Amino acid sequence: MASAAMELALRNPSTLFNPKSPKPSKLRAFTLRCSSATSTAVPDLAEKPWKTSDARLVLEDGSIWRAKSFGASGTQVGEVVFNTSLTGYQEIITDPSYAGQFVLMTNPHIGNTGVNFDDEESRKCFLAGLVIRSLSISTSNWRCAETIGDYLAERNIMGIYDVDTRAITRRLRQDGSLIGVLSTEQTKSDEELLEMSRSWDIVGVDLISGVSCKAPHEWVDKTHSEWAFNSSKRDGDAFHLLGLALGGKTFKMKFGHHGGNHPVRNLRTGDVEISAQNHNYAVEAASLPEGVEVTHVNLNDGSCAGLAYPARNIMSIQYHPEASPGPHDSDYGNLGISSSTER
Repeated sequence: MASAAMELALRNPSTLFNPKSPKPSKLRAFTLRCSSATSTAVPDLAEKPWKTSDARLVLEDGSIWRAKSFGASGTQVGEVVFNTSLTGYQEIITDPSYAGQFVLMTNPHIGNTGVNFDDEESRKCFLAGLVIRSLSISTSNWRCAETIGDYLAERNIMGIYDVDTRAITRRLRQDGSLIGVLSTEQTKSDEELLEMSRSWDIVGVDLISGVSCKAPHEWVDKTHSEWAFNSSKRDGDAFHLLGLALGGKTFKMKFGHHGGNHPVRNLRTGDVEISAQNHNYAVEAASLPEGVEVTHVNLNDGSCAGLAYPARNIMSIQYHPEASPGPHDSDYGNLGISSSTER
């Protein structure tokens, strides 16, 4: 870490700081000398801002993005998606639904609160890698146990920073999710990495077996009465399964919904709810048979975000009403679940 001792030699200091000087000279040049020393408390943090690019993200469209690495080293292939959440990066990197994907955070500053062992969403990190703009070189949180770089390295997860995440996000919005390869191996050529990205596809990969529990878990505690309802309130797979079971069809979205700020309109009440979402597939509303009602619509793209089958007192939504730390617009009362189960 750079020492606090610093010597500045300014030209013409007497005229620069002398209030009696009629025409103080302008500062034209200065020299800066820093004596450096390695801190035993944080041995490598001072090197990070001046670290040279040592990683690449090669996308299947042929674009190559130079970056700096943190976390694990090596070469990894995955589907690149972007997440618009402003907070909760630890919950995101431990979310099993990101298996096989590189998560690009649109919020530029990541790592400032470090990580702790209380906010993990699952038993491990399932994502293929993390792509961010700026990596915090310091952490400040009373629950912080270690830095995000150390956390990912211990779990063999790759990460890159100092890359133009805004430009990549615009590309994904225009072209859809792209397959990419992250690599810190300088022996691999750009052409080799490009070929890897074009020869792999996430569609058809069995991701469920890798993230599922190895054994069933029985719920033995008594369920509180407010949660004892006969409705499906799950994001992602449960919603799709219900849509298929009712005779509808599903399709893979252009770039999916990933983030904590997605607007959804409740068609029954007219209310707009800000929701947390994380899915790559949607139910095709036009394919739903008579008797199935579309109850919610995503206002970003018009996709089906909720459906109900009154004949069997069933409804489901494609986002997280229980999202923590938020938003909380989509709580039990706002969803209209009681009205759907009464019909």
